[in-house]
Amino acid sequence: MAVWDDLVGQDRVVEQLTAAARDADAYVTAAASGEDGDRAPGPAGLSGSAMTHAWLFTGPPGSGLATAARAFAAALQCVSPDRALGGAPGCGFCDGCHTALIGTHADVEVVRASGLSTGVGDTRELVRRAQLSPSGGRWQVVVHETADRLTEQAANALLKAVEEPAPRTVWLLCAPSADDVLPTIRSRCRHLVLRTPPVDAVADMLIRRDGIEPDVAVAAARATQGHIDRARRLATDARARTRRAAVLALPTRMDDIGDALRAAQQLVDAAGEDAKEAVEEVDAKETEEMRAALGASEGGRLPRGTAGVMKDLEKRQKSRATRAQRDSLDLALLDLTAFYRDVLVRQLGTQVMIANEDVRDAVERIASSTRPEQTLRRMEAVLECRRAIERNVAPLLAVEAMAVALRAG
Repeated sequence: MAVWDDLVGQDRVVEQLTAAARDADAYVTAAASGEDGDRAPGPAGLSGSAMTHAWLFTGPPGSGLATAARAFAAALQCVSPDRALGGAPGCGFCDGCHTALIGTHADVEVVRASGLSTGVGDTRELVRRAQLSPSGGRWQVVVHETADRLTEQAANALLKAVEEPAPRTVWLLCAPSADDVLPTIRSRCRHLVLRTPPVDAVADMLIRRDGIEPDVAVAAARATQGHIDRARRLATDARARTRRAAVLALPTRMDDIGDALRAAQQLVDAAGEDAKEAVEEVDAKETEEMRAALGASEGGRLPRGTAGVMKDLEKRQKSRATRAQRDSLDLALLDLTAFYRDVLVRQLGTQVMIANEDVRDAVERIASSTRPEQTLRRMEAVLECRRAIERNVAPLLAVEAMAVALRAG
């Protein structure tokens, strides 16, 4: 299994990354054999190559940004003997590939913001570690899966490292779009744009890799419109299917203002419960480990002077819970957008296949009783709710405003 097998529908990107991995492998091999003398490999030696020291992966949610970055990191660390026979790096089986893919490679660091953003302190520490030489691998690779969540100060700290990279360090940055990254950073990166994977390709991956029944895999891929992670979760998690069904029932349950406000409250509560389930176990484990590290006995009081450390931990956990709730709520809003997209498809009489086949009756009923301009206003109301939540508007207030707008049409 090559490292690229989970990168669905991205043939052009795989071709570019494979060429870069070949050049990177040839460069390090030549340096190790002494062809470049005693000089360590550096950015200048890669000029004109398919390889470079900073990459920016952008694309719509679910396109596989993090998957592409991790696969490339594994290919850069590949030590398969087949390379000497002309094989491309990224076999997926050697120690370098395997440990990079499962997250245990000493020279591959994966960074993901657990809270609302990544601050300058964490970024400076990351930059410091990235300056070190590889401890055993071929490159020092940093995969930043949430480069769009860097604060302004953090982005400026990262800029310095991207401008003047260490000789054997590679930065792989992921963001929804190039506009989500500082212009000065993206101008120093090689930019790869991923596309939304085809529904059929996502369904095939679910069947092939996860053993999902074909009809379930096709329904999940279609419902999520090619979003790989959401499709996998929908196909394997009964609770996710139940929550989605509740969200898709909202458009038919808002006969008056009271119904609309109750629907908004239920949507926010469901997102909160989903987020709680996602972080509760992690929070409990972190808290117990921190108490043990501070020397507190089980169930006992903390040693004097350590309360501040626990408060910092609680602050980080609260930020993570807020992010988890926003992400859960955003998924629900995406499902609502897809529902109204199906309504619009039926109203315009196009031959495009609807995504939510399981609620076709509701789609047909609303499509026949409303006008396309009403549907467009409702889709805009959902998108405005997403934007409001990202601007730190209280989730309940934003969702209530959306619900009222959906009822009014």
